[in-house]
Amino acid sequence: MYWLFNSSIGRKLIMSISGIFLILFLLFHATMNLVLVFSAEAYDMICEALGANWYAIAGTLVLAGGFVIHIAYATWLTLQNRQARGADNYASSNKTQTEWAAKNMYVLGLIIVLGLAIHLWNFWYNMQFKELLHLEGAVSGGSGLVIGLFSDCPVYTLIYLAWLFAIWFHLTHGVWSAMQTIGFNNKTWFPRLKVIGNIVATIIMIVFAVVPVYFGIIGLFK
Repeated sequence: MYWLFNSSIGRKLIMSISGIFLILFLLFHATMNLVLVFSAEAYDMICEALGANWYAIAGTLVLAGGFVIHIAYATWLTLQNRQARGADNYASSNKTQTEWAAKNMYVLGLIIVLGLAIHLWNFWYNMQFKELLHLEGAVSGGSGLVIGLFSDCPVYTLIYLAWLFAIWFHLTHGVWSAMQTIGFNNKTWFPRLKVIGNIVATIIMIVFAVVPVYFGIIGLFK
């Protein structure tokens, strides 16, 4: 187990596994959000089921732990790579979209963290956190909160779409990179993983974008 924490390969493996875990969460969250477009009542039922109960709190802690691990190891590996490569860090003549994402993963990660802070403030704080601490103004069903944010404030719709775009770029590299680190790195699978990574990232972000776009458009015609 020593190599897992004290070698570059081990750190990449930990970051990849935590990244795959976060991707699975994104798939769940995107599907949950999509429910709101079809039924506010069903969405509120899901939110209430994921309220301040023991399994939701445990899930939140596990998710937060996975996110912290992913960020910590990404920072560690980025600093390690820059120290090793110096001025030639990520030097490449390839200007493709995926290569751009690969060279700017940490910057994209910082943008994602800032967007996540806004997201947690707008939703998680007003729902699970306030309910957990019995604070005034806790929201049990989140449909009104989500609809109100995007339909009443077009700026938030644009902010969320920009945030989702950054996540998409991050995932176009992250999905196939994680699979490559795990072991799917031969000549046959490498190009396939890039395609799969782009498809997965695009599907996740389109599903996420449906909610702000849909209610943002509704807000314009109020």
